[in-house]
Amino acid sequence: MRRSLEVWKMGTVNYLEALKLQEKLASDSDTLLSLQHPPTYTVGKRQTVHNLLIPDSEFKAIGAELHYTQRGGDITYHGPHQAILYPIISLRDISLGARKYVEKLELMMIELASMYGVKAQTGQRCETGVWVDNRKIGAIGVRISSGITSHGLAFNVDPDLSYFKHIVPCGIADKDVTSLKKEADIELPAEEVIQEQLISCFVSIFGYTDVLFKNKLNL
Repeated sequence: MRRSLEVWKMGTVNYLEALKLQEKLASDSDTLLSLQHPPTYTVGKRQTVHNLLIPDSEFKAIGAELHYTQRGGDITYHGPHQAILYPIISLRDISLGARKYVEKLELMMIELASMYGVKAQTGQRCETGVWVDNRKIGAIGVRISSGITSHGLAFNVDPDLSYFKHIVPCGIADKDVTSLKKEADIELPAEEVIQEQLISCFVSIFGYTDVLFKNKLNL
């Protein structure tokens, strides 16, 4: 069975703009948004106040936005030099449950890390995302409504990790955050190449046969 996917390469997009676009696309064909955000903290439905290490009012002072969302998970950071994918796909059409969907997202990031000689793995029980030993390299926070996915994953290519010091990332206090740049023993290619590789992992793992690419100029 042939399955089609539209991939929108969007560059840097404000978080709220990306959120509105996801809501608009929820009734359309399967779409994958590939983008980055300006410095932004997003809070999921499992967040507790103890995971914000500075008051809400101080995030603007450090040059970042703060948004409370309806996705799963706790608090995380999005910013430049992350590879972010937001899939808007129908899990019903591919007979996939929520847990298996998240596992496939994790597998994508594990495969990407392995391309650069970095051995990544899933976390312990109740720890979603992808880890290098006890250091988190890829975060996942998804929302599924009427079988349609939104939000998605963020893979740390070479972000400014100091932004994570203002939160307890994903609500896990005793583990660090890392990046592909820190973990790989080889020089990384341009970030656009890594983003393309992550898209290719998505297409392969989710079994799409027809892929249409759009960039910011022709959306």
